[in-house]
Amino acid sequence: MSDRLELLEAVLDCLPDGFALMNSDANIAFWNRAAEAITGYSSAEVLGRRASEALEAIVVGGVRQWVNQTNAQPGSADSAAGRGSLVRVHHRLGHELPAMVRVLVLRDGLGERIGTAALFHPAERLDALPHGDSGEAPELETNQAQLQERLEAEFEDFTRGQLALGVLWITVDQGLNMHKTHGARACEAMMEIVGRVLAGGLRPGEEIGRWGENEFLIISHERTAEMLGCHGQVLAGLARTSDFRWWGDRVTLTVSIGAAQAEVKGTLAELLERARGAMRASIHAGGNHVTNAAGRSACSPS
Repeated sequence: MSDRLELLEAVLDCLPDGFALMNSDANIAFWNRAAEAITGYSSAEVLGRRASEALEAIVVGGVRQWVNQTNAQPGSADSAAGRGSLVRVHHRLGHELPAMVRVLVLRDGLGERIGTAALFHPAERLDALPHGDSGEAPELETNQAQLQERLEAEFEDFTRGQLALGVLWITVDQGLNMHKTHGARACEAMMEIVGRVLAGGLRPGEEIGRWGENEFLIISHERTAEMLGCHGQVLAGLARTSDFRWWGDRVTLTVSIGAAQAEVKGTLAELLERARGAMRASIHAGGNHVTNAAGRSACSPS
């Protein structure tokens, strides 16, 4: 048994990403070499300490994504953090760097929680990933109430730590007509198809959910308004590839998108209103369009 544990520790120490393991008492039980390199904190400084105490010194503006998972239940909103959250890591030498963290609750065969694992790496690596190349596409199961709660938490992190935050307000152009001509069932089937296609184009750490009858909202961490607009263009292109058929007829689907980047002196309500206004401008432009609330081209060079 000891040989197997030593082998497992050796494997985890070879990972390029930081890896932290918390036991059922929320104490840090393992801290690999990559975690030491990324944070500057050695395993001797964190092992045996409560995760809430040790990570408060390391993670800025997002520590709850690491700590709150210890009590998450399967299928809960908190368990969505396993898909990734953007935080800032405070290095022991004093500088800070953005990092993507994925948290997983570990359970035994009976479903009892036995610990928590966290995998993290510098967020700069994400720029090398093409859209949608972040593993399995997340299930579109987030409702508006859950998304609102996540959005409020993300905006709080933004105002406290200056983490980039943006939203994409998306409406399916054919939604109202589909509801009138084919009914609610057809409209819901259409929304499910479009939602799954959009979810497949998300970048790591993003969240999508329904935001009204024919609308979606995406919480994004693109660093500039231009990058957010470009992301919207990619998603609009993906939506056009949606293969939706109703009673044998293929229906061409398009979306109108409004992109808005959070501002330091702004409020969450203002951010949503700017995104909504940009989305309406896309509808007035004839649909199948992306409008940047910043008044710039949706995909202009930075």
